[in-house]
Amino acid sequence: MLQISNLNVYYGESHILRNVDLSVSAGETICLIGRNGVGKTTLLKTIIGLIKPRTGRIDFADKTITDKSADRRAKMGVGYVPQGREIFPRLTVKENLLIGFEATRKGYRGKEQIPAEIFELFPVLKTMLWRMGGDLSGGQQQQLAIARALMGRPQLLLLDEPTEGIQPSIILEIEAAIKRIVATTGISVLLVEQHLHFVRQADRYYAMQKGGIVASGPTSELSQDVIQKFLAV
Repeated sequence: MLQISNLNVYYGESHILRNVDLSVSAGETICLIGRNGVGKTTLLKTIIGLIKPRTGRIDFADKTITDKSADRRAKMGVGYVPQGREIFPRLTVKENLLIGFEATRKGYRGKEQIPAEIFELFPVLKTMLWRMGGDLSGGQQQQLAIARALMGRPQLLLLDEPTEGIQPSIILEIEAAIKRIVATTGISVLLVEQHLHFVRQADRYYAMQKGGIVASGPTSELSQDVIQKFLAV
C-alpha cells in the first residue's frame, strides 16, 4: 500500500528526516512513536505532499507519488488529519463534512449526501450538523476532522496525534471508530501517537529518533524499554 525508501527531508540546511524506510500494508494499522521534535509530523506532511523531500521515494498503491502535489495524492486515496485538527471553525459541521468530497476524483458537485456510515462511526456529529465547527469541543472537532477525511474515501489514512488534548472517554470512542474503519473498509492507517493504550491497538510500530527510524516491530512485542525511550509518557 505505502512504501517509503531512503527519504531525506531538509528545512533549509537543517536535515530533518534521515534515510527513512517505512511500509504500510493494506488493512494494516501502523503507529509512529517518538518524542517531540524527532520528525514524526514532518514525515506525515511529506507523505501527503505538503513538504518536498530532497532525496528518496514514496510509492502508494503501486505508483510513485514522490513528485505528486498534495491535492493529487488526496484524489489518489491518501487522507490526512493534521495535528490540531484544523477544521473550519466558521463553517457548520455539515459544511465541513461536505468539503471532504473535494478529495474524491470527481470532487463535490452539490448533490452528494453524507454517507450513513459516517454517523454510525461518529453519532454525535449527526446531532450537530448545523452547529459551527468552532463551537464543538476538542474531542468533537477531532471526530469531525477524521470524518471529513473519510468523506474522501481514502485507502490510507494519516492521523497526527488524534488523542492530543482529548478527554479519556472520547479517546476510547476514537479508538473504537478507527478499529471499526479498518475492520469494515480495509483502509490502512498510519498514525502518530503518544497515548500508550492507543499505540497498542496498532499492528506494528516504528520508533523515530533524530529524524531516523531506530526501532520497529509488532506492537505485541513493544517492550518497556522501548516505551520509556520513545514515548513521552
